[in-house]
Amino acid sequence: MSEQSSPCVILHSPQLGENIGAAARVMRNFGLTDLRLVAPRDGWPNPAADTMSAGAFDAGVSVKVYETLQDAQEGVTYLVAATARMRGIEKRVVDAAGAAQVVHGRAVGGAGVAGVMFGGEKSGLPNEAVALSDLLMTYPVDRDFKSLNLAQAVCVFAHEWGKLSAAKNPSAIPAQSHVTPVSRDGVPSTRDDVFRMFEHFEAELERAGYFFPPEKTPLMKDNLRSALIRADWTEQEVQTFRGAIKALALGRGKARVVRED
Repeated sequence: MSEQSSPCVILHSPQLGENIGAAARVMRNFGLTDLRLVAPRDGWPNPAADTMSAGAFDAGVSVKVYETLQDAQEGVTYLVAATARMRGIEKRVVDAAGAAQVVHGRAVGGAGVAGVMFGGEKSGLPNEAVALSDLLMTYPVDRDFKSLNLAQAVCVFAHEWGKLSAAKNPSAIPAQSHVTPVSRDGVPSTRDDVFRMFEHFEAELERAGYFFPPEKTPLMKDNLRSALIRADWTEQEVQTFRGAIKALALGRGKARVVRED
């Protein structure tokens, strides 16, 4: 398999241990080893997952458990959300092959670690999770029967990743002939830095009375984050934007204001 940076797989609120284990198994089949669980319903470790994994955990699949999606994006610089429902959020939409191309291209270009996120069995990803993604991935399933098993959904992406990762020359695969390394002028920002920027921005907007009426605050924040995330931030850009937020809130030089908080 390729030694390029592989994406992590994030399972958001998975329910059945069997699905977690089956997802780990197919990940390992195609060279993916970083599995992150956000608030698994039945906790972790889970004996049912171990049984279904067919030894994937012993073979290299590591599991980390997080309470929130924000925490699970530790070190992630780009996020793909798998969803069967278009949410009215303006984002680029691709299929599994397209998502694998983007993720592989970023890995080859040294653009950090990507995360590929899947929702729980009951209702998929919540809107606030989709809003934080850079790219939406959807599969050409029948409109009258969109329900896809969680582990199977992971398998579809993992297979496409494996095709690119296993090939010494990706251009030799006709269906994947346009994988282009991502060229970066700066170091890509991690999700941790981007979240801190969001929180900084939102705190100042809250102070200014922007979020009104209160019941619309979550939707307004989702829309802001969805718009900002498309910038694909570098570390320097995040620092610059946070400096701009601070200047708008406090002023600079003679225009600086004193605030007790």
